[in-house]
Amino acid sequence: MITFFLSLLALILGYAIYGKFVEHVFGPDNRPTPALRVNDGVDYIPMPLWKIFMVQFLNIAGTGPIFGAIMGAKFGPSAYLWIVLGCIFAGATHDYLAGMISMRNKGIGLPDIIGKYLGANAKRAMLMFSVLLLIMVGAVFVYSPAIILSGMMGNFMLWVVIIFIYYFIATMMPIDKIIGKIYPLFAIALLFMAGAMFVGLLFKMPDIPEIWDGIGNRNPKMGPIVPILFITIACGAISGFHATQSPLMARCIRHEKLGRPVFYGAMITEGIVGLIWATIASYFFYGGGAEELGADVSASAPQIVNIVSQSWLGVFGSVLALLGVVAAPISTGDTAMRSARLIVADFIRLNQKSIRNRLFISIPLFIVTILVLWYNIADADGFNKIWNYFGWANQTLSVFTLWAITVYLANKRKPFIITLIPALFMTFVCSTFLLISPIAFGLSHMISYGIGGCILIVALARFGYWYRRKMAQQ
Repeated sequence: MITFFLSLLALILGYAIYGKFVEHVFGPDNRPTPALRVNDGVDYIPMPLWKIFMVQFLNIAGTGPIFGAIMGAKFGPSAYLWIVLGCIFAGATHDYLAGMISMRNKGIGLPDIIGKYLGANAKRAMLMFSVLLLIMVGAVFVYSPAIILSGMMGNFMLWVVIIFIYYFIATMMPIDKIIGKIYPLFAIALLFMAGAMFVGLLFKMPDIPEIWDGIGNRNPKMGPIVPILFITIACGAISGFHATQSPLMARCIRHEKLGRPVFYGAMITEGIVGLIWATIASYFFYGGGAEELGADVSASAPQIVNIVSQSWLGVFGSVLALLGVVAAPISTGDTAMRSARLIVADFIRLNQKSIRNRLFISIPLFIVTILVLWYNIADADGFNKIWNYFGWANQTLSVFTLWAITVYLANKRKPFIITLIPALFMTFVCSTFLLISPIAFGLSHMISYGIGGCILIVALARFGYWYRRKMAQQ
């Protein structure tokens, strides 16, 4: 477990050192924030720092750093490298700057950020792309908790209806009424669960593969490490979905200098949760854990969560696991629907203070989400397909966000290299995944890497051309 402890230390130092550097690059000041200037009593409401942090953490986390890290651990110790390096240099930087740029621009949503810095065409594309992604998030995170709850009590469709009713109420209500009151408790439970698992690891100290044992793929069935690992572990390293959530809290922060603990800090915390579960999964897959726990090594991520939690923590662990795999995805789903409402409202410039205006946008969004879910229930393989497409779309959204942030920093004559490198890397990852994945084009590795490399070169050349013209005009 030496790799685990080194990775944990790296994340903490990343927040203290690199997070401080990224904050310095942006330059927060004392100007009034949207929470104070607008304060509409619905979406723009000043909230305490601890509450904002907990809501932000739960919004961006859900089950992402649990399930993604468990599946990513199948690749072997390379998962540690991606969680640490991705989280510090890509994910946390992405989340912080997206949130702070939103805060500087009256709390605007992601499509408006992209439109302002990448142009009107990009804005229109991202409006549709991000709303579709959020609808997929809403559908995906109704399905999994409904399956679990129906296995315990009641039928599947009943729980789908109940969860959708809750989604609708939470989406319509002012942010401090349900989300601001209940979600910090869910976040505390999720963190407590991770802490309990950490203590379990300390007692167990399993013999698991270390980074120096080799970072090659230990499970070829998962596909090539590049790009599959970087799509599989998203929320624990970088996730475009986070940029749709950061504006929610950008509208609730009282002071710009609180941005680093909220945005950068929540992502680092998510990375730590990812590290813990990647280590547990490594024990399960490669440290004799499955045999020791009387389980099958082919168990799914939710099953592993339940098996390990019940074995290590008993009834208490079962309750925590239930919160993790039920409450967390539900909370992610409803904040996704809230974000979709706000993105559409910003685009059509419809004030959301009145209930009628909120209904005008929310009802069509929920109808589309129900249809997406219904299609996937009817198709035996439909849910797996939408989950895979969701993973790709999630990371592709981070590509556009990183390019928008890079343009923002270049316009401000700030060191844009901090987002240019992650933007180029994720451009290659997402384009290559689309080419190589069997759910898309399914091309050979050589052709996929070649085309992905060409796309990378074109993206860099396009940015370089824009940047030279920009400098010549100044």
